[in-house]
Amino acid sequence: MSKIAQDLSQIRAFAFDVDGVLSANTIPLHPNGEPCRTVNIKDGYALQLAVREGYEVAIITGGRTEAIRKRFEGLGVQHIYMGASLKIEQFTEWLALTGLKKEEILYMGDDIPDYNVMRQVGLPCCPADAAPEIKTISAYISPYKGGYGCGRDVIEQVLKAQGKWLGEKAFGW
Repeated sequence: MSKIAQDLSQIRAFAFDVDGVLSANTIPLHPNGEPCRTVNIKDGYALQLAVREGYEVAIITGGRTEAIRKRFEGLGVQHIYMGASLKIEQFTEWLALTGLKKEEILYMGDDIPDYNVMRQVGLPCCPADAAPEIKTISAYISPYKGGYGCGRDVIEQVLKAQGKWLGEKAFGW
């Protein structure tokens, strides 16, 4: 049974911020000045399964490092928007490209740059350590912090609700 108190049968797409959602809030800096992120392997498994099950998946991040692109492309994510200073613009572009309806989208963000997108989607979610303003507008607050499985949490709940979590595609990579 889902912990998300909303009908999950209509969700066809997932969109995620990276820093503070799919990576932890604390980011060490490499000597060259680039941020070094850590990501959760179980978030990665859930993301690639969602892609393989036919969901549209997007990454919309202010981050600009190629490590982000490589990580999520390697999981099969086709819509990666980096350097997004006004995330609503990339979100609108993604909608036009895919033909998705806003109510079909679960978006997970953690901070003010995610606010405008989260106000537009059918299922706004956030990690346990999100900013107070984001928690206020979230339909679901994961018990997991950013970078510690919150992405897996929401994807797993949707796929389970739609009977796709332990399907044929779950056992490959």
